[in-house]
Amino acid sequence: MKKAIAINGSPRKQNGHTAMLLDPLIQGMNAAGCDVDLFYAKDLKVQSCNCPNMYCWYNEPGKCCLNDDMDLLYPRLLEAEILILATPVYIPLPGEMQNIINRLCPLLKPLLESRNGRTRARFHENVKITKILLVSTGGWWEEGNFGTVTRIVKDFTETASVEFSGALIRPHAFMMKKEDEFTEDGKLVIDATKRAGEELVRDGKISQSAFKTIKRPLIPEEELRAVLNSMVK
Repeated sequence: MKKAIAINGSPRKQNGHTAMLLDPLIQGMNAAGCDVDLFYAKDLKVQSCNCPNMYCWYNEPGKCCLNDDMDLLYPRLLEAEILILATPVYIPLPGEMQNIINRLCPLLKPLLESRNGRTRARFHENVKITKILLVSTGGWWEEGNFGTVTRIVKDFTETASVEFSGALIRPHAFMMKKEDEFTEDGKLVIDATKRAGEELVRDGKISQSAFKTIKRPLIPEEELRAVLNSMVK
């Protein structure tokens, strides 16, 4: 059975909009035969990456000198074939999620190379991750609002020399529900997200039709802006 690890960076954890996308994705992956470990960044006590002199590279390659809840994640990161980073769009990321991404550094071998004009590295041989997927939700209308978050995850993926499986994004995610119930459009997004999870495990990639269905507009831009502006007291 394939293994994956998913990290939900939403401070609202299971009650956040990010979970609305991540949960059906995991259901689809489970249905296709993948075991997914889910962690909430908010529940983990993870320090910022602040050790002196890059200890995990130059002193003990692959070992972090900080002792905290990353010790729970590292063994599972070594075993997982797929890493899912799920986060709402803040400016740009919730702090807990940024700390975790920074602390992925020990997974990288301290041997640098140049690829396409950029300094890159690779995962240690004992890291099984071959794919990294971004799942992200936001409140604003446009797809461009996810540009910074996508670049952060994609750049790390390219540095680690593994496959970027894409970005499952859901603009104005709160519009998937009305009075705490999924709308018909919201249900279509959920169904497409489950399908994306199945495809990722079964086919090794997510279809473009799934990506498009998940991120498609649910409301005209001007109408959404009026809704958001009406919330201001």
